[in-house]
Amino acid sequence: MQRDLRILIVDDHPMTVNGYINVLRNENIEGHNLIFTKALDCQQAYELITTQHFDIAYLDLSLPPYEEKNITSGLDLGVLIRKTIPDCVVIILTMHSEATLVDRLIKEINPDGILCKSDIDIDEFVNAFKIIFEGERYMSSKIAKSLRDKDFDKYNLDNYDRQILMRLSEGILTKNIPNYVPLSLSAIEKRKANLKSMFLEGKTGDDHDLIEAIKKIGII
Repeated sequence: MQRDLRILIVDDHPMTVNGYINVLRNENIEGHNLIFTKALDCQQAYELITTQHFDIAYLDLSLPPYEEKNITSGLDLGVLIRKTIPDCVVIILTMHSEATLVDRLIKEINPDGILCKSDIDIDEFVNAFKIIFEGERYMSSKIAKSLRDKDFDKYNLDNYDRQILMRLSEGILTKNIPNYVPLSLSAIEKRKANLKSMFLEGKTGDDHDLIEAIKKIGII
């Protein structure tokens, strides 16, 4: 017996909404019957969210507001969903990838996915849906880069530090990094020692340990 999977799609462009529906409708999600509901502005979305249950919600950020309820964007709708339908999977759709915006989305909604419209195509849209449906989070490439850059900024790493870490993650030996980074070997070794002190928290470790520590916090 198939289970109904109720999907809310909120975007103020009807053709865009229909495009999302047509793409997802062609996907065979075993054991599930996909039921789609559309909303073109904050008021329509508010009325649906407060009266119906949805399993998944796609929310565009830029929407005509519902001033009476002080709902002015997809972000506000996401906050509302977290309060009224806490088990609903929330996926944000946006044209923007600025670190400040992404940080706010994560802090206020903690969405299951954030897709930047300018760097996804049909295949990635479908792939993101499948990954999120399986219980994992998904960030499109520009969003992921914004998060990495934010983490770099938090640790006050400059461009040379970034390059050294990237080369180490690629398996480049320290002695060969001067071929890629315009610094002397001694300067690179000093920077690497500082990076190990920072990310290994005083523990001893080799280059592999450093890279694994960096990967755990999502910088690379």
